Amino acid sequence: MEALEECDSVILAGGRASRMGGADKPGQEVGGATLLERVAAAAPGRVVVVGPPRESPHAVYVREDPPGSGPVPALRAGAAEVRAPWTAVLAGDMPFLSAEHVTVLRAAAEGRHGAVMVDSEGREQWLLGVWRTGRLRAALEAYPGVSLRGLFEARGCIRPFDYARVRPPEGAELAAFDCDTPEDLARARELLRDKTY
Repeated sequence: MEALEECDSVILAGGRASRMGGADKPGQEVGGATLLERVAAAAPGRVVVVGPPRESPHAVYVREDPPGSGPVPALRAGAAEVRAPWTAVLAGDMPFLSAEHVTVLRAAAEGRHGAVMVDSEGREQWLLGVWRTGRLRAALEAYPGVSLRGLFEARGCIRPFDYARVRPPEGAELAAFDCDTPEDLARARELLRDKTY
């Protein structure tokens, strides 16, 4: 199989975490590492974190302007730092993400504009995808909205992205699981503590 082109990563880690009571969500520890460290360990290439600078993980840190203005401005700021032909767009709160999951997406994106993971109910998880960097930047430049769904999905008769919808590999159903609430965080900690994932 021919080697895939290089892929860098943008991790969005600067949200308000309103459902987490405003806590530092990416900094929460799960399974011996912070959520952000776990995602960064799975992220390919040059890692760009959109969020407050931290000692760990080692990455390029940038902020959207103004900070907290939403995922599209955050992605715009992060994509500007990408050097590779492909960009993995990742949430900073997915404790079960692995490098293999991102590789599956990258392979599925070949010949298209990108690929996105879908959950068990078939819903696209926009913060777990791989996209052609040039196409992503062009769409971000032209898009006036704030919704990631609006960025990637069809608008009128124009579909800005031709993308593959990828279900998690067998045994990796929690790949897109994110920790939005204290209950999510507790579940992730329990699963990793009991080694049931």
